[in-house]
Amino acid sequence: MLYDQNPDPKQDENSSSGDSFSFLKETIKPKPVSREKIFMQLLRMAIYGVIIGMFACCSFFALKPWAEETFREDPQKVTIPEDAEDDATEADEQAAQEDAKTPVLDSASYQAMMESLSATAEKAGKGVVSVHAGSADGADDWMGTGSSDPGVAGIIAADNGQELLILADNSVCKDADTWEIVLADGSRCAAALKVQDQNRKLAVFSIVRSIVPEETWGKIQVADLGNSNIIGKGDPVIALGNLFGYDSGLGYGVVSSTALSTTFSDGDCRVISTDIPLEADGSGILLNQDGAVIGIVRQGIGPKNEEGGISATANALAISDMKSTMELLLNGEKVPYAGIYGVTVTATAAQEQGLPEGLYITAVDADSPAMAAGIQNGDVIREVDGKPISGFAAYEKAMLECQPGKEIGITGQRRGAAGYVDIRFTLTVGSRE
Repeated sequence: MLYDQNPDPKQDENSSSGDSFSFLKETIKPKPVSREKIFMQLLRMAIYGVIIGMFACCSFFALKPWAEETFREDPQKVTIPEDAEDDATEADEQAAQEDAKTPVLDSASYQAMMESLSATAEKAGKGVVSVHAGSADGADDWMGTGSSDPGVAGIIAADNGQELLILADNSVCKDADTWEIVLADGSRCAAALKVQDQNRKLAVFSIVRSIVPEETWGKIQVADLGNSNIIGKGDPVIALGNLFGYDSGLGYGVVSSTALSTTFSDGDCRVISTDIPLEADGSGILLNQDGAVIGIVRQGIGPKNEEGGISATANALAISDMKSTMELLLNGEKVPYAGIYGVTVTATAAQEQGLPEGLYITAVDADSPAMAAGIQNGDVIREVDGKPISGFAAYEKAMLECQPGKEIGITGQRRGAAGYVDIRFTLTVGSRE
Protein backbone atom coordinates (compact mmCIF):
# COMPACT_ATOMS: atom_id res chain seq x y z
CA MET A 1 0.00 0.00 0.00
CA LEU A 2 1.35 3.28 -1.00
CA TYR A 3 0.94 6.46 1.00
CA ASP A 4 1.40 9.96 -0.21
CA GLN A 5 4.11 11.32 2.02
CA ASN A 6 3.77 14.83 0.68
CA PRO A 7 0.11 15.74 0.52
CA ASP A 8 -0.69 18.86 -1.34
CA PRO A 9 -2.16 21.54 0.97
CA LYS A 10 -3.83 23.22 -1.94
CA GLN A 11 -5.93 20.12 -2.55
CA ASP A 12 -7.20 20.21 1.06
CA GLU A 13 -7.95 23.90 0.81
CA ASN A 14 -9.86 23.39 -2.43
CA SER A 15 -11.83 20.52 -1.03
CA SER A 16 -12.78 22.53 2.05
CA SER A 17 -13.90 25.47 0.04
CA GLY A 18 -16.19 23.29 -1.92
CA ASP A 19 -18.29 22.29 1.10
CA SER A 20 -21.32 24.51 2.16
CA PHE A 21 -22.62 24.94 5.67
CA SER A 22 -25.85 26.51 7.01
CA PHE A 23 -26.62 27.87 10.57
CA LEU A 24 -29.94 28.19 12.40
CA LYS A 25 -30.91 31.73 13.43
CA GLU A 26 -33.20 32.18 16.47
CA THR A 27 -35.24 35.35 17.02
CA ILE A 28 -36.54 36.05 20.55
CA LYS A 29 -39.79 37.90 20.53
CA PRO A 30 -40.93 39.83 23.67
CA LYS A 31 -43.93 38.51 25.41
CA PRO A 32 -47.01 40.55 24.86
CA VAL A 33 -47.65 42.93 27.82
CA SER A 34 -51.19 43.21 28.95
CA ARG A 35 -52.81 46.26 30.48
CA GLU A 36 -53.16 44.34 33.73
CA LYS A 37 -49.39 43.79 33.96
CA ILE A 38 -48.70 47.48 33.21
CA PHE A 39 -51.12 48.49 35.94
CA MET A 40 -49.53 46.11 38.45
CA GLN A 41 -46.04 47.45 37.64
CA LEU A 42 -47.19 51.03 38.10
CA LEU A 43 -48.93 50.11 41.34
CA ARG A 44 -45.78 48.38 42.60
CA MET A 45 -43.65 51.44 41.77
CA ALA A 46 -46.15 53.73 43.53
CA ILE A 47 -46.08 51.58 46.67
CA TYR A 48 -42.26 51.58 46.67
CA GLY A 49 -42.30 55.36 46.22
CA VAL A 50 -44.65 55.84 49.17
CA ILE A 51 -42.53 53.59 51.39
CA ILE A 52 -39.31 55.40 50.44
CA GLY A 53 -41.00 58.78 50.90
CA MET A 54 -42.29 57.85 54.34
CA PHE A 55 -38.85 56.62 55.35
CA ALA A 56 -37.22 59.83 54.07
CA CYS A 57 -39.82 61.96 55.85
CA CYS A 58 -39.34 60.15 59.17
CA SER A 59 -35.57 60.39 58.80
CA PHE A 60 -35.82 64.13 58.09
CA PHE A 61 -37.87 64.85 61.19
CA ALA A 62 -35.71 62.58 63.33
CA LEU A 63 -32.46 64.17 62.18
CA LYS A 64 -33.70 67.77 61.89
CA PRO A 65 -33.00 68.74 65.56
CA TRP A 66 -29.55 67.16 65.38
CA ALA A 67 -28.76 68.86 62.06
CA GLU A 68 -29.96 72.25 63.30
CA GLU A 69 -27.90 71.88 66.47
CA THR A 70 -24.77 70.66 64.63
CA PHE A 71 -24.74 72.89 61.56
CA ARG A 72 -26.50 76.02 62.79
CA GLU A 73 -24.78 79.36 62.40
CA ASP A 74 -23.62 81.51 65.26
CA PRO A 75 -26.43 83.54 66.85
CA GLN A 76 -26.74 87.12 65.70
CA LYS A 77 -25.54 89.80 68.10
CA VAL A 78 -28.41 91.70 69.70
CA THR A 79 -28.10 95.48 69.54
CA ILE A 80 -30.57 97.83 71.23
CA PRO A 81 -30.68 101.24 69.50
CA GLU A 82 -30.15 104.29 71.65
CA ASP A 83 -33.14 106.49 72.39
CA ALA A 84 -33.62 109.32 69.92
CA GLU A 85 -33.31 112.81 71.30
CA ASP A 86 -36.50 114.81 71.61
CA ASP A 87 -35.89 117.53 69.01
CA ALA A 88 -39.13 119.43 69.57
CA THR A 89 -38.50 122.98 70.78
CA GLU A 90 -40.79 125.02 72.95
CA ALA A 91 -41.78 127.10 69.91
CA ASP A 92 -42.74 123.95 68.00
CA GLU A 93 -44.77 122.69 70.94
CA GLN A 94 -46.52 126.02 71.32
CA ALA A 95 -47.36 126.13 67.61
CA ALA A 96 -48.70 122.60 67.78
CA GLN A 97 -50.88 123.51 70.73
CA GLU A 98 -52.26 126.53 68.91
CA ASP A 99 -53.05 124.46 65.82
CA ALA A 100 -54.65 121.67 67.79
CA LYS A 101 -58.41 121.71 67.91
CA THR A 102 -60.25 121.17 71.15
CA PRO A 103 -61.61 117.59 71.00
CA VAL A 104 -65.29 116.93 71.44
CA LEU A 105 -65.74 115.14 74.78
CA ASP A 106 -68.78 112.95 74.35
CA SER A 107 -69.64 109.26 74.51
CA ALA A 108 -68.71 108.73 70.87
CA SER A 109 -65.22 110.20 71.29
CA TYR A 110 -64.72 108.20 74.48
CA GLN A 111 -65.75 105.01 72.68
CA ALA A 112 -63.37 105.80 69.82
CA MET A 113 -60.54 106.42 72.27
CA MET A 114 -61.12 103.11 74.05
CA GLU A 115 -61.31 101.23 70.77
CA SER A 116 -58.00 102.79 69.72
CA LEU A 117 -56.33 101.82 73.01
CA SER A 118 -57.76 98.30 72.74
CA ALA A 119 -56.39 97.89 69.21
CA THR A 120 -52.99 99.14 70.36
CA ALA A 121 -52.99 96.75 73.32
CA GLU A 122 -53.97 93.80 71.11
CA LYS A 123 -51.13 94.44 68.69
CA ALA A 124 -48.54 95.09 71.41
CA GLY A 125 -49.72 92.01 73.29
CA LYS A 126 -48.10 89.82 70.62
CA GLY A 127 -44.78 90.65 72.22
CA VAL A 128 -45.87 89.98 75.81
CA VAL A 129 -45.49 86.53 77.38
CA SER A 130 -45.93 84.81 80.74
CA VAL A 131 -43.02 82.93 82.30
CA HIS A 132 -43.85 80.00 84.58
CA ALA A 133 -41.41 78.01 86.69
CA GLY A 134 -41.36 74.27 87.26
CA SER A 135 -40.53 73.00 90.73
CA ALA A 136 -37.01 71.86 91.49
CA ASP A 137 -38.26 68.44 92.65
CA GLY A 138 -39.63 67.67 89.20
CA ALA A 139 -43.31 68.37 89.89
CA ASP A 140 -44.25 70.25 86.74
CA ASP A 141 -47.32 72.06 87.98
CA TRP A 142 -47.19 74.41 85.03
CA MET A 143 -47.91 71.51 82.68
CA GLY A 144 -51.61 71.65 83.39
CA THR A 145 -51.88 69.88 86.73
CA GLY A 146 -53.97 72.57 88.32
CA SER A 147 -51.37 75.04 89.59
CA SER A 148 -52.67 78.56 90.15
CA ASP A 149 -49.17 80.10 89.85
CA PRO A 150 -49.63 83.23 87.73
CA GLY A 151 -45.96 83.36 86.73
CA VAL A 152 -44.35 86.67 85.79
CA ALA A 153 -44.91 88.82 82.74
CA GLY A 154 -42.12 89.18 80.21
CA ILE A 155 -41.44 90.42 76.71
CA ILE A 156 -39.99 88.88 73.56
CA ALA A 157 -37.01 91.21 73.63
CA ALA A 158 -35.06 89.84 70.66
CA ASP A 159 -34.71 87.10 68.05
CA ASN A 160 -31.07 86.16 67.39
CA GLY A 161 -31.86 83.78 64.53
CA GLN A 162 -31.61 80.69 66.73
CA GLU A 163 -33.67 81.61 69.78
CA LEU A 164 -36.43 83.86 70.94
CA LEU A 165 -35.04 85.79 73.91
CA ILE A 166 -37.45 86.59 76.74
CA LEU A 167 -36.74 89.33 79.29
CA ALA A 168 -38.53 89.04 82.65
CA ASP A 169 -38.17 89.62 86.38
CA ASN A 170 -35.83 87.03 87.89
CA SER A 171 -38.19 86.23 90.79
CA VAL A 172 -39.38 83.28 88.71
CA CYS A 173 -35.86 81.78 88.91
CA LYS A 174 -35.98 81.09 92.64
CA ASP A 175 -36.10 77.37 93.53
CA ALA A 176 -36.74 76.39 89.90
CA ASP A 177 -34.79 74.46 87.30
CA THR A 178 -37.34 74.28 84.49
CA TRP A 179 -39.42 77.00 82.88
CA GLU A 180 -42.24 77.31 80.39
CA ILE A 181 -43.23 80.35 78.34
CA VAL A 182 -46.87 81.00 77.46
CA LEU A 183 -46.95 82.99 74.22
CA ALA A 184 -49.62 85.43 73.08
CA ASP A 185 -51.68 82.78 71.26
CA GLY A 186 -51.69 80.49 74.30
CA SER A 187 -49.08 78.06 72.96
CA ARG A 188 -46.57 76.79 75.51
CA CYS A 189 -42.86 76.35 74.87
CA ALA A 190 -40.14 74.97 77.13
CA ALA A 191 -37.49 77.57 77.89
CA ALA A 192 -33.98 77.63 79.31
CA LEU A 193 -32.46 80.25 81.58
CA LYS A 194 -29.82 81.98 79.46
CA VAL A 195 -28.43 84.41 82.04
CA GLN A 196 -29.62 86.52 84.96
CA ASP A 197 -28.47 89.52 86.96
CA GLN A 198 -29.44 89.16 90.60
CA ASN A 199 -28.29 92.70 91.27
CA ARG A 200 -30.92 94.31 89.03
CA LYS A 201 -33.23 91.28 89.32
CA LEU A 202 -33.54 90.65 85.60
CA ALA A 203 -33.37 87.36 83.71
CA VAL A 204 -33.28 86.30 80.07
CA PHE A 205 -34.83 83.01 78.95
CA SER A 206 -34.40 81.40 75.55
CA ILE A 207 -36.81 79.42 73.38
CA VAL A 208 -35.30 77.41 70.52
CA ARG A 209 -37.00 78.67 67.36
CA SER A 210 -37.53 75.18 65.96
CA ILE A 211 -39.95 74.21 68.76
CA VAL A 212 -42.26 77.18 68.21
CA PRO A 213 -45.39 75.91 66.37
CA GLU A 214 -45.59 77.06 62.75
CA GLU A 215 -49.02 78.59 63.22
CA THR A 216 -47.75 80.65 66.18
CA TRP A 217 -45.27 82.78 64.24
CA GLY A 218 -47.96 85.00 62.78
CA LYS A 219 -49.39 85.67 66.23
CA ILE A 220 -46.25 86.79 68.06
CA GLN A 221 -43.66 89.51 67.55
CA VAL A 222 -40.55 91.02 69.08
CA ALA A 223 -41.65 93.81 71.42
CA ASP A 224 -41.00 97.40 70.39
CA LEU A 225 -38.87 99.17 73.00
CA GLY A 226 -39.91 102.79 73.54
CA ASN A 227 -38.27 105.86 75.03
CA SER A 228 -39.21 106.23 78.69
CA ASN A 229 -37.21 109.47 78.95
CA ILE A 230 -40.00 111.46 77.31
CA ILE A 231 -42.80 110.08 79.50
CA GLY A 232 -44.34 112.65 81.84
CA LYS A 233 -46.99 112.99 84.49
CA GLY A 234 -50.50 112.64 83.07
CA ASP A 235 -49.51 110.66 79.98
CA PRO A 236 -51.92 107.77 79.23
CA VAL A 237 -50.39 104.31 79.54
CA ILE A 238 -51.41 100.67 79.01
CA ALA A 239 -50.43 97.77 81.27
CA LEU A 240 -50.42 94.15 80.07
CA GLY A 241 -49.53 90.90 81.81
CA ASN A 242 -50.25 89.15 85.08
CA LEU A 243 -51.51 92.29 86.79
CA PHE A 244 -54.44 90.74 88.61
CA GLY A 245 -53.21 87.25 89.38
CA TYR A 246 -53.82 85.69 85.96
CA ASP A 247 -52.34 85.78 82.46
CA SER A 248 -53.36 88.30 79.79
CA GLY A 249 -54.57 91.05 82.12
CA LEU A 250 -55.19 94.52 80.69
CA GLY A 251 -55.33 97.90 82.41
CA TYR A 252 -55.53 101.55 81.32
CA GLY A 253 -54.39 104.55 83.32
CA VAL A 254 -52.12 107.58 83.48
CA VAL A 255 -48.64 108.29 84.76
CA SER A 256 -48.89 109.71 88.26
CA SER A 257 -45.17 110.41 88.80
CA THR A 258 -41.73 110.03 87.25
CA ALA A 259 -39.81 111.66 90.09
CA LEU A 260 -38.93 108.48 91.99
CA SER A 261 -36.12 106.02 91.44
CA THR A 262 -34.95 102.70 92.84
CA THR A 263 -31.31 102.06 93.71
CA PHE A 264 -29.21 98.92 93.47
CA SER A 265 -25.49 98.26 93.58
CA ASP A 266 -23.56 100.24 90.96
CA GLY A 267 -26.61 102.01 89.56
CA ASP A 268 -30.18 103.16 89.83
CA CYS A 269 -33.31 103.24 87.69
CA ARG A 270 -36.16 105.69 87.42
CA VAL A 271 -39.63 104.50 88.37
CA ILE A 272 -42.76 105.26 86.34
CA SER A 273 -45.66 105.35 88.80
CA THR A 274 -49.23 104.87 87.54
CA ASP A 275 -52.75 104.69 88.92
CA ILE A 276 -53.38 101.21 87.44
CA PRO A 277 -54.30 98.64 90.15
CA LEU A 278 -51.89 95.77 90.82
CA GLU A 279 -52.37 92.58 92.83
CA ALA A 280 -49.87 91.64 95.53
CA ASP A 281 -48.26 89.00 93.28
CA GLY A 282 -48.92 90.84 90.01
CA SER A 283 -46.43 91.73 87.31
CA GLY A 284 -46.74 93.34 83.93
CA ILE A 285 -45.42 95.38 81.05
CA LEU A 286 -46.07 99.12 80.73
CA LEU A 287 -46.74 100.56 77.26
CA ASN A 288 -47.17 104.04 75.83
CA GLN A 289 -49.99 105.08 73.50
CA ASP A 290 -48.09 103.71 70.50
CA GLY A 291 -47.77 100.25 72.06
CA ALA A 292 -44.02 100.53 72.73
CA VAL A 293 -42.63 99.11 75.98
CA ILE A 294 -41.63 101.88 78.40
CA GLY A 295 -41.36 99.91 81.64
CA ILE A 296 -41.38 96.58 83.44
CA VAL A 297 -43.85 96.45 86.33
CA ARG A 298 -42.21 95.19 89.51
CA GLN A 299 -43.37 94.72 93.08
CA GLY A 300 -41.80 96.77 95.86
CA ILE A 301 -41.07 99.98 93.96
CA GLY A 302 -42.97 103.26 93.75
CA PRO A 303 -44.53 105.69 96.22
CA LYS A 304 -45.36 104.56 99.74
CA ASN A 305 -48.84 104.62 101.24
CA GLU A 306 -49.89 106.00 104.64
CA GLU A 307 -48.88 102.79 106.42
CA GLY A 308 -45.38 102.98 105.00
CA GLY A 309 -45.86 100.19 102.47
CA ILE A 310 -45.68 100.40 98.70
CA SER A 311 -48.94 101.49 97.09
CA ALA A 312 -50.89 98.74 95.31
CA THR A 313 -50.54 100.27 91.86
CA ALA A 314 -48.53 99.29 88.81
CA ASN A 315 -45.12 100.94 89.11
CA ALA A 316 -42.51 100.16 86.47
CA LEU A 317 -38.76 100.32 85.96
CA ALA A 318 -38.09 102.80 83.15
CA ILE A 319 -36.96 100.81 80.10
CA SER A 320 -34.48 103.43 78.86
CA ASP A 321 -32.45 103.13 82.06
CA MET A 322 -32.10 99.37 81.56
CA LYS A 323 -31.20 99.15 77.87
CA SER A 324 -27.44 98.86 78.40
CA THR A 325 -27.95 96.04 80.90
CA MET A 326 -30.52 94.39 78.65
CA GLU A 327 -28.11 94.36 75.70
CA LEU A 328 -25.52 92.49 77.77
CA LEU A 329 -28.05 89.95 79.04
CA LEU A 330 -29.64 89.35 75.62
CA ASN A 331 -26.21 88.47 74.25
CA GLY A 332 -25.64 86.02 77.10
CA GLU A 333 -23.01 88.21 78.76
CA LYS A 334 -22.51 88.77 82.48
CA VAL A 335 -23.35 92.17 83.96
CA PRO A 336 -20.35 93.81 85.67
CA TYR A 337 -20.65 94.18 89.44
CA ALA A 338 -18.57 96.00 92.07
CA GLY A 339 -21.02 96.46 94.96
CA ILE A 340 -21.03 100.23 95.44
CA TYR A 341 -23.84 102.60 96.47
CA GLY A 342 -23.33 106.32 96.26
CA VAL A 343 -24.59 109.81 95.54
CA THR A 344 -23.37 112.44 93.13
CA VAL A 345 -21.23 115.25 94.53
CA THR A 346 -22.18 118.23 92.40
CA ALA A 347 -20.10 121.37 92.04
CA THR A 348 -22.46 123.17 94.42
CA ALA A 349 -22.31 120.40 97.03
CA ALA A 350 -18.55 120.20 96.70
CA GLN A 351 -18.21 123.91 97.42
CA GLU A 352 -20.68 123.91 100.32
CA GLN A 353 -19.51 120.68 101.98
CA GLY A 354 -15.83 120.84 101.15
CA LEU A 355 -15.96 117.58 99.20
CA PRO A 356 -14.23 116.56 95.99
CA GLU A 357 -16.54 116.28 92.97
CA GLY A 358 -17.40 112.74 91.89
CA LEU A 359 -19.24 109.80 93.45
CA TYR A 360 -19.52 109.83 97.23
CA ILE A 361 -19.67 106.24 98.60
CA THR A 362 -22.60 105.72 100.99
CA ALA A 363 -22.42 101.91 101.30
CA VAL A 364 -20.47 98.90 100.07
CA ASP A 365 -21.90 95.39 99.75
CA ALA A 366 -20.43 92.78 102.07
CA ASP A 367 -18.08 90.31 100.35
CA SER A 368 -18.21 92.39 97.19
CA PRO A 369 -15.33 93.20 94.79
CA ALA A 370 -15.39 96.78 96.10
CA MET A 371 -14.93 95.63 99.69
CA ALA A 372 -12.14 93.28 98.63
CA ALA A 373 -10.43 96.22 96.89
CA GLY A 374 -10.54 98.28 100.11
CA ILE A 375 -13.16 100.85 99.10
CA GLN A 376 -14.95 102.31 102.12
CA ASN A 377 -17.92 104.50 102.98
CA GLY A 378 -16.99 108.16 102.64
CA ASP A 379 -14.52 107.66 99.78
CA VAL A 380 -15.07 109.77 96.68
CA ILE A 381 -14.49 108.06 93.34
CA ARG A 382 -13.04 110.31 90.64
CA GLU A 383 -12.05 107.85 87.92
CA VAL A 384 -12.92 104.25 86.86
CA ASP A 385 -10.71 102.37 84.40
CA GLY A 386 -9.40 105.64 83.01
CA LYS A 387 -12.83 107.27 82.61
CA PRO A 388 -13.62 110.43 84.65
CA ILE A 389 -16.54 110.08 87.07
CA SER A 390 -18.75 113.12 87.58
CA GLY A 391 -21.52 111.28 89.45
CA PHE A 392 -23.55 108.12 89.84
CA ALA A 393 -24.77 108.03 86.21
CA ALA A 394 -21.22 108.32 84.86
CA TYR A 395 -20.04 105.66 87.30
CA GLU A 396 -22.76 103.21 86.23
CA LYS A 397 -21.98 103.73 82.55
CA ALA A 398 -18.26 103.20 83.13
CA MET A 399 -18.87 100.00 85.12
CA LEU A 400 -21.15 98.52 82.44
CA GLU A 401 -18.32 98.90 79.94
CA CYS A 402 -15.97 96.81 82.10
CA GLN A 403 -15.41 93.09 81.62
CA PRO A 404 -16.21 90.72 84.52
CA GLY A 405 -13.05 89.04 85.73
CA LYS A 406 -10.84 91.93 84.58
CA GLU A 407 -8.76 94.03 86.95
CA ILE A 408 -9.43 97.76 86.69
CA GLY A 409 -7.99 100.81 88.38
CA ILE A 410 -10.18 103.13 90.45
CA THR A 411 -8.86 106.44 91.68
CA GLY A 412 -10.46 108.71 94.22
CA GLN A 413 -9.94 110.61 97.41
CA ARG A 414 -10.29 109.73 101.08
CA ARG A 415 -10.51 112.07 104.04
CA GLY A 416 -7.40 112.08 106.16
CA ALA A 417 -6.13 114.10 109.11
CA ALA A 418 -5.10 116.95 106.82
CA GLY A 419 -8.08 116.72 104.44
CA TYR A 420 -8.75 114.61 101.39
CA VAL A 421 -5.81 112.71 99.91
CA ASP A 422 -5.53 110.79 96.64
CA ILE A 423 -5.98 107.03 96.79
CA ARG A 424 -5.95 104.28 94.17
CA PHE A 425 -7.65 100.86 94.21
CA THR A 426 -7.25 97.76 92.06
CA LEU A 427 -10.64 96.09 91.67
CA THR A 428 -11.45 92.76 90.05
CA VAL A 429 -14.83 93.19 88.36
CA GLY A 430 -17.37 90.58 89.40
CA SER A 431 -20.93 89.61 88.46
CA ARG A 432 -24.06 88.37 90.21
CA GLU A 433 -25.66 85.52 88.28
